[in-house]
Amino acid sequence: MKAFPYIHNSILVTEKMCDHNGHMNVNYYYKLFDSVYTSFYIDELGFGEDYLKSGFSTFTLEDSIRYLNEFTLGELVYPSFTLYKANKKLLHFVGILQNADSDLAAIFETVLAHIDLNKRKVVNFSDEKIKHLQNVYLEQRKMIDIPFEIKLHIKDINE
Repeated sequence: MKAFPYIHNSILVTEKMCDHNGHMNVNYYYKLFDSVYTSFYIDELGFGEDYLKSGFSTFTLEDSIRYLNEFTLGELVYPSFTLYKANKKLLHFVGILQNADSDLAAIFETVLAHIDLNKRKVVNFSDEKIKHLQNVYLEQRKMIDIPFEIKLHIKDINE
């Protein structure tokens, strides 16, 4: 399978990451997905420290992980992500972990809500942020082919 547009460096499965079954523990799948999409979220989408200081952030509403193949000690994990959908208040990311042969090993989806940290309420993104998110989303959609079912759903920005 072809990687998604945001490609992270490969990650080596260490002994610490493995469980009693001799493969990567499910907790590390989540940790890998979380760290990789957080890099994309900050570096590419502009949700870094300055955004937090402006009084806004996002909170996770729902996550889904599907485990398709195992990773064992010494294997390299190849993570990649895409901003699958965005609307005025929500983001939907899809990520994958692949092995060295580009076989799909795990699928991650997450939905985040935009939050006014002072009110602790879901609010719209600014027009400027919506435009940036839409540009990233539309550009990435041209580059991806998703050969699996998407489990989580939000309305598209144009719906």
